[in-house]
Amino acid sequence: MPLSGDLRRLADAVLFPGFAGQTAPDWIRRRLGDGLAGVVLFSRNIADPAQVARLTAALRAENPAVLVGTDEESGEVTRLEVATGSSRPGGYALGVVDDEALTEAVARDLGGDLAAAGITIDFAPSADVNSNPDNPVIGLRAFGAEPELVARHTRAFVRGLQSAGVAACAKHFPGHGDTSIDSHHGVPVVADDGIEDALFPFREAIKEGVKAVMTGHLLVPSYDAELPATLSPKVLTGLLREELGFQGMIITDGIEMAAVSGVYGIGGAAARAIAAGADAICIGGERADEAVAVEVRDAIATAVTQGLLPEERLADAARRVRELAAWATSSGSHLPEDGDLGLTAARRAIRITRRSTAPVLPLTSAAYVVELAPEMNLAIDKNTPWGVGEPLTRLLPGTAVTRLAVGEATGAALERLIGAAAGRPLVIVVRDAHRHAWQEEALRHLLSARPDAVVVEMGLPVRSDLGAVHIATYGSARVCGQAAAEALTGGA
Repeated sequence: MPLSGDLRRLADAVLFPGFAGQTAPDWIRRRLGDGLAGVVLFSRNIADPAQVARLTAALRAENPAVLVGTDEESGEVTRLEVATGSSRPGGYALGVVDDEALTEAVARDLGGDLAAAGITIDFAPSADVNSNPDNPVIGLRAFGAEPELVARHTRAFVRGLQSAGVAACAKHFPGHGDTSIDSHHGVPVVADDGIEDALFPFREAIKEGVKAVMTGHLLVPSYDAELPATLSPKVLTGLLREELGFQGMIITDGIEMAAVSGVYGIGGAAARAIAAGADAICIGGERADEAVAVEVRDAIATAVTQGLLPEERLADAARRVRELAAWATSSGSHLPEDGDLGLTAARRAIRITRRSTAPVLPLTSAAYVVELAPEMNLAIDKNTPWGVGEPLTRLLPGTAVTRLAVGEATGAALERLIGAAAGRPLVIVVRDAHRHAWQEEALRHLLSARPDAVVVEMGLPVRSDLGAVHIATYGSARVCGQAAAEALTGGA
């Protein structure tokens, strides 16, 4: 059966594709003029806030109601500040400080920057309870490992962001924290005995009035033993809509991710997600061309003609998207915060464990910094700057910095570094050392020769008994590196 133009337009009204480049391509402009719901901006679309503001103005010229979304969690997952590193710490650092007023202020300040750039929905906060320290994709993106803590700060973040007129989007429903598989690559399973803890922050976010919820591509056997949450009517309609009472917009995580597209294809997964209760499809993180956007649109429309997706369900989804767009065009006000708010938060999150009676800190002479750089998950842009070496060099001119990736931290390479660092303070910087055997081995090698070294953990600090002094930053944002450098030199 040929697809009607009206049905195609209705399918477009629930799509949020990505695209390549820092200006809107013709196909995006054309589709927006025909009623495309919105777009998702990734690092590839962003040079600086002024450029983003010009881009979003051009999008609105085609469709004043367009929703513009991005993943700006602050901390490790930043889009607006991908070139410089985030000026605000991420969720875990805020959870460590555990000052709800601070979290709300940071989110409000972030919302002001997003609103000024023309972004109307932020795919944040992560409401996941990171109760599994081996989680490869959430980690420091969460506010912590305790449901009550995560819930408090999720609510504070939602309040702050939405007070600036930017819709918050709690993710990854029903909770990606207690998993050990990255849903970019496979299907994580949420254990039955952990589901209530995982759901608690989402319940609280809904009470706070969060405007959107993002689905996780997770299998929740206690609700649906066969379909991941994004494709499950039992989870999206039965649990999120009916049991939890959420009436806002439900948007999927990237529909091209293997956990859902691997079985049904991108278009098939998108149609099934809408049928299950989702209102919007996020696409284009990895597949960002017009052909994919057309494929998804036509798959949704075809599903209606074949009876897989009731047209009433698609129309209801489009209505919820329109309602969010209407809110976004009429809400919010922003009062400037202290320009050092993010750095202040990062400083408050620093935790120092001294294991030597020797006066290791403060460092007063040029140091040697070794940064062990693991490969990060796809949510974190690999080009986002991080580390302690650069800010420490500003404070202690002459500081030398060497960064080693997996495969480069060989015994011979480490011995050369030990020799080069002779007579100088040694600082070893790691990220999630407990999850990477090569980092642990490199630490053992370096500390056996230099027990006086300082270890700075910029990931999740499962161990604090490493080095003469151990500094935990609970994040690798630019401000976390600056706060660590200040802790090393005794300044602030």
